[in-house]
Amino acid sequence: MFRRLAPSAAALLVLALCPVVVTGAQSPTGATTAFTGATLIDGTDRAPIANATLLVRDGRVVAAGPSARVTIPANAARVSLAGKVIMPGIINSHGHANSAADLATYAAYGVTTLYSLGGEPADVFAAREAQRAAQRAGTPLSTLAARVFVAGPVMTPTTPDEARTQVAGVAAQQVDIAKIRVDDNLGLGPKMTPAVYRAVITEAHARGLRLAAHMYYFADAVDLLNSGADFMAHSVRDVPVNAAFATALREKNVCYSPTLMREVSTFVYESIPSFFSDSLFLAHANKAWMATLQQPARMDAMRTNAGAQQYKKQLPVAMRNLKALSDAGVRIAMGTDTGPMGRFQGYFELMELEMMVEAGMTPRAVLAAATRDAARCMRIDAELGTLEPGKWADFVVLHANPLENMANVRKQHSVWIGGKRVGKPYA
Repeated sequence: MFRRLAPSAAALLVLALCPVVVTGAQSPTGATTAFTGATLIDGTDRAPIANATLLVRDGRVVAAGPSARVTIPANAARVSLAGKVIMPGIINSHGHANSAADLATYAAYGVTTLYSLGGEPADVFAAREAQRAAQRAGTPLSTLAARVFVAGPVMTPTTPDEARTQVAGVAAQQVDIAKIRVDDNLGLGPKMTPAVYRAVITEAHARGLRLAAHMYYFADAVDLLNSGADFMAHSVRDVPVNAAFATALREKNVCYSPTLMREVSTFVYESIPSFFSDSLFLAHANKAWMATLQQPARMDAMRTNAGAQQYKKQLPVAMRNLKALSDAGVRIAMGTDTGPMGRFQGYFELMELEMMVEAGMTPRAVLAAATRDAARCMRIDAELGTLEPGKWADFVVLHANPLENMANVRKQHSVWIGGKRVGKPYA
């Protein structure tokens, strides 16, 4: 996992005296780049900073604050971002990487970190190991793709003994979190029993693993929470949640990932969706998926599919539950469940942010859920989630402010991971 940098005494003094900008401990020989002139949303509780400078050395933030208060070394490269907005890279707490190539797709849309919750092939594990090697060496990533964390096989035991065996298997793969599904697919299949998932949770905790739970029904969510599940990987979609559930989530410090776009994906292809003509979407979208989803027979089938129509009906319930839990102080971690066919990686995360605002969250709360709070929920906040000294310089440059209109997250100028640029800017 990530290591926390120990700031020098001088850096701590600057923190105490000047909370807006910190010059921090600096590597004496690393390459330095100053990103100047932009409005900076640093991901903390501070207000956006106009005409800011973000100073990056060896892939990490050295300073972030008003340009008048950041000293740029004489040998630093400069990147003018006048008129642009910088925000932390987007963190998806629930997606899926079907191949290492998917990590580049996520990154191209500004999703700089992915928690892949199950089913990763060997090349994704290999990508994670390469990233960890760079981390140990204290160097930026050699390949500009989303940072990835993995869950391994989604466990499907039917007995407590099988539960313990399967947990041992994923633990042996050194996964970052374990994952189960507690869902009957709207009554179409069996659902993991409480005795079995409690055995999974107990064994996972005994092996030092956190447990992410896929669920649909409120009753299951309550029992999973009471049984020790560490992360709610979807919305409650059948009935409204209550205050007791919100209180329990807060007290147990369990985060909630809404995955609203997962529901949208079940019915949006009844016709050709408007985003199929968005130039940003088209820049990196899976063209084979697009061709399949536009087949008339497939669209007709979706219009008459009982499951799709049920998910469409329950989406407003999920949205109201998100607002209720957010208003109650539950920590929200943006997630999408992207990865399966039709759930377009990277772009759906941008739409998820817009849907979270539509559900009633403030733009500031939504950006926090996709950056700082997602990092806290996934326990990677020592290195990611905000643009503060010592953390990795993963950020997105936008043409307009998402705090004014969340749709502005689609107006992307460029994406940077570890201070290095991903791809080319969009027009």
